[in-house]
Amino acid sequence: MSRPRHNLRPHASTMGHWSRFCYFAGKAWANLIGNKLVTILTVFTITLALLIISLFLLFYVNLEGTVEQWSRKVVVTAYFDNELSPQELGALKNRIAALPGTESVKYIAKDEALKRFRSRLKGQEALLEGVAPDVLPASIEISLKKQFRSVDSVTGFVVGLKRIQGIGEVQYGEEWVRKFFTFFQFLRVLGILIGSFLILAVLFIVSNTIKLTILARKEELEILSLVGATPFFIKAPFLIEGMLQGAVGSLLAVILLVGGYYTFLAQAVNFLSFNPAESGLIFLPTEYIVALLLGGIMLGLIGSLASLKKFATT
Repeated sequence: MSRPRHNLRPHASTMGHWSRFCYFAGKAWANLIGNKLVTILTVFTITLALLIISLFLLFYVNLEGTVEQWSRKVVVTAYFDNELSPQELGALKNRIAALPGTESVKYIAKDEALKRFRSRLKGQEALLEGVAPDVLPASIEISLKKQFRSVDSVTGFVVGLKRIQGIGEVQYGEEWVRKFFTFFQFLRVLGILIGSFLILAVLFIVSNTIKLTILARKEELEILSLVGATPFFIKAPFLIEGMLQGAVGSLLAVILLVGGYYTFLAQAVNFLSFNPAESGLIFLPTEYIVALLLGGIMLGLIGSLASLKKFATT
């Protein structure tokens, strides 16, 4: 008389949680070591894919930094209806500082305005000989907070500024501001689209690469299924494999990115006309690095799940 079928089933329910994890982790490690070529290929693919994404993120982060630096040049300049006494000027500055969106208020005296004008006429300063400071008007320059530097916010701020008594003409380069923010909004949208495409492409490539590992052990999976192994029992080692491969791949990608970044900084001075370090070029923030490492683990996990659908379903 044949032995009952349920005795042949590899089942993990009789094990404790820690014992089950150790068993699955050990099996996953044995599979990785036993299939070195496929493992190396998978890790290399994940590394290359995440390196491409991390390079894109590095570019995007520095693009955002450039937008931030340039947006600081959005300055609203207000001129006075009449000459103001020091007391009136102080009161006017306080009213401007109280407006929502004001970051800083700076008074530009007539002498300072003339100095600035001279600095913009480098090599042609002779044109201003005999010109008195009274020719140029005094003004107040207002810098805006980061969240108030969009086109609509600047326009709204100017409307509120003009309501203050004593303020005459207001200038802020409306056309320049509009073109600037339109251009960088386009770059942001383009960056998000490219980033989304890269993530989908990476997921597809990694999933198909991991599938090679699954196909290499197709017979093993089919035998386990025939003898009654539960889907979880079949899947668990492969999922752990995918996560380990993703972790190693993401770690290698970060190491290569760090090495490439600092090598570029060290060598760029020799073949570029500017120093990248002095130009404001920055590396990825810590949260991005952590996201890349966790993303690699998730990439391996999702790739394994997608590849296992054909062989083991819950």
